[in-house]
Amino acid sequence: MIDFGFDKIALIGAVALIVIGPERLPKVARTVGHLLGKAQRYVADVKAEVNRSIELEELQKMKGQFETAARDVEQSVSSEIHQTTAELDKSWSSTNDGFSAGSGLSDELRLPPEYKHPKKNWRLKRGAMPQWYKQRHGVRTKAQSGAARVARFRPPRPLA
Repeated sequence: MIDFGFDKIALIGAVALIVIGPERLPKVARTVGHLLGKAQRYVADVKAEVNRSIELEELQKMKGQFETAARDVEQSVSSEIHQTTAELDKSWSSTNDGFSAGSGLSDELRLPPEYKHPKKNWRLKRGAMPQWYKQRHGVRTKAQSGAARVARFRPPRPLA
């Protein structure tokens, strides 16, 4: 940008004072200041827009690189999975051929066992503390109202 020192600014001010006159100089200076401020804001906005567009282009390039890298990894993983699956199928078929040819094993032994549900009642809330520990240490296991608790521990009435 143009380099203005104090001596150049003073020279411009003296020429402006002579040309414009002392009555209109403050108004002109204020107008020039507003115009310079607007020009600086405009230049700053243009710079910011250029920087944003450059960053956007860089981000799009990085996105493209990441997408190609992800595709390469996906292809390599899928090819490895297909290769491993083929090898597993081949070894499984050779194992089944060996069993069925001479061993005479029944079909029940070769099939995987059927799933059985563990018969847990998932609705029942289970505590982490065992019941025997609660009984030994006197932990209450049943909810009881205050009146029932008082009545439970009230000494019996003497018979009259």
